[in-house]
Amino acid sequence: MKIELRNISKTFGSFRALNDVSLSVESGELLALLGPSGSGKTTLLRIIAGLEDADLGSGPILFDGVSVSDRRVRERKVGFVFQHYALFRHMTVAKNIAFGLEVRPRCERPSRVEIRRRVRELLELVQLEGLANRYPCQLSGGQRQRVALARALALKPTVLLLDEPFGALDAKVRKELRNWLRRLHNEIHVTSVFVTHDQDEALELADRVVVTNLGKIEQIGTPDEVFHYPESEFVMNFVGDVNRFHGRLEDGKLCFADLWLEAPEDRDGTSGPARVFVRPHDLDVDIRPNGTPSLRALVADMHSAGPVVRLVLRSEGGHTLFAEISQARYRKLGLRAGSAVCVTPHNVRVFPDSS
Repeated sequence: MKIELRNISKTFGSFRALNDVSLSVESGELLALLGPSGSGKTTLLRIIAGLEDADLGSGPILFDGVSVSDRRVRERKVGFVFQHYALFRHMTVAKNIAFGLEVRPRCERPSRVEIRRRVRELLELVQLEGLANRYPCQLSGGQRQRVALARALALKPTVLLLDEPFGALDAKVRKELRNWLRRLHNEIHVTSVFVTHDQDEALELADRVVVTNLGKIEQIGTPDEVFHYPESEFVMNFVGDVNRFHGRLEDGKLCFADLWLEAPEDRDGTSGPARVFVRPHDLDVDIRPNGTPSLRALVADMHSAGPVVRLVLRSEGGHTLFAEISQARYRKLGLRAGSAVCVTPHNVRVFPDSS
């Protein structure tokens, strides 16, 4: 099922939640809506579902080229998974999953045998066999969210929408469920859109990421495109950790933090103040100069627990930098607080300073 939204706007009183947003979701795609609170991502998801109406004058919402703008939620055949599960506490797992099938109009309702078969299939799909007779209070948070997903899939939706599906879970369970949901999507291929403010979640799980801000779309692309080739200063700041500097472009050169480099190709020929961004993993740290332009700095602090070592550096010019190096590199350099290092930036991103 392909989804298209054309020129969608939505206001709540004087607040403009969406401002002329257009978006296309390919059939079978898993798409992430990523952005800070208040950026419009949940409003957009609810408009796709039919839980909210777009403002008058907005363009259509199309499912496989057919407008569903005037259709009610049930008529859109959309499955919706909420952050806080929304399970019926007085019903067993099996009854929760079967609920949508059992309340269908009599002419559309499957037989009891078919409903039981469908519930068994879904319990197997979400890996909860043997828990059919438990109640939500007897399940972990991760298990409850799997039940909520099974309930959404029971009606065989053409579109699956998930609003912060893992937001209420702890970090370890959240990561496990991300991997599980990706495998599940590869198996069922339902067109899916999920909302998140967690950049790692979006980058690990989605086929494409839509970055939203202040009711508009900042960028649409694959996780690699959004992370490595941000199209705006907002995306660079929001997606991943980054070092920020004020700089200047002049005669094909870039100056920042008392360092002169060749200007990036996309900024060659431009002049004026600029904002400069470098990811922590794009700072090469050494204990001696390597023949390329570099900053001299001291190690102010370091955090070595984990797969990478995070360094806090203070340059001679008074700039604070954050760098990431491998454990092997850390051991080879023998760094400690107060160590003098040379820092060479790579993959520098530059945006005009409009302030």
